[in-house]
Amino acid sequence: MHIIITRPIEDCLDIISKFKILGHKITHLPLLYIKKVEHQKINFDNYKSVIFTSTNSIKFLDAKNIPKNLLCFCVGEATEKKARSIGLLNVISASGNVEALHELILRTFEKKDGKLIYFSSEFITKDLDKILISSGYLVDRIINYTANPIEKIDKNILEQIKSIPVDLLFVYSEKSAINLKNLIKNYSLVDNLINCNLMCISEKITRVLNGLKWKKIFIFNPGEEEFLLYKI
Repeated sequence: MHIIITRPIEDCLDIISKFKILGHKITHLPLLYIKKVEHQKINFDNYKSVIFTSTNSIKFLDAKNIPKNLLCFCVGEATEKKARSIGLLNVISASGNVEALHELILRTFEKKDGKLIYFSSEFITKDLDKILISSGYLVDRIINYTANPIEKIDKNILEQIKSIPVDLLFVYSEKSAINLKNLIKNYSLVDNLINCNLMCISEKITRVLNGLKWKKIFIFNPGEEEFLLYKI
C-alpha cells in the first residue's frame, strides 16, 4: 500500500520503519514545523514527576537541569527513547495515547506523592493537565514548543501523491487537519485522494476533513497504526 504519514519526522521514524519493513510505500508529508517557545526557568525540586506527550517536548528541554532519577511519564515508546537519550533513568511509558498515559499515572502515582510538571505544545488534542487536576492531582503545564503550518509541498512529494494512488493517510491533530485541507485545495489534490482511507486520532479531526472526498474515514489511537492495516 501507499501510505502518507503527516507527523514531524522525529515523531514518526518508528512507524515509517515498521511500514517499510512490511513492504509498503511511504510518503512523508509533514504538515507542521516545530518551533521552540521560551518559558520561565523551572525549579525541578518542586516536582516529583515529569510528563511528556511528544518527543518535541523533550527536544526543546534544558535537560541539564532535570534530576536524572526524576520519575518520567511518557506517552509511548518513541517518547520514552527520547527521554532516555538525554539521560533520564526512571522512565515509564504508556501505549501511545493520552488516555493510556492518564490511566498509567492514575495507577502508579499517588496524589499525595507531590506535584507533576507537564511539558507540551501550545496546541494539544486533549488537556491532560486539566484531566489530572480534575482527578485531584497537582499539575503545572509548561508550553515549550509550538507548531506552525507548512504552506508548500515539496515537488518530489507532490509527484508521489499524484503518480501513485494513495491508500492510507494518517492525521494526528486538528491543526494538522486544517493545514492538510488547505494544501489539498491549493494543490488540487482532491481527486488524487478519492480512493484514500483517512485515519484520524479524534472525531474533531474528522469534522475538519469530512467535507473532502475519501474512501473511508477511521478513528484510531497513536500506536495502533500498524494494526489498522488489517482493517483495510
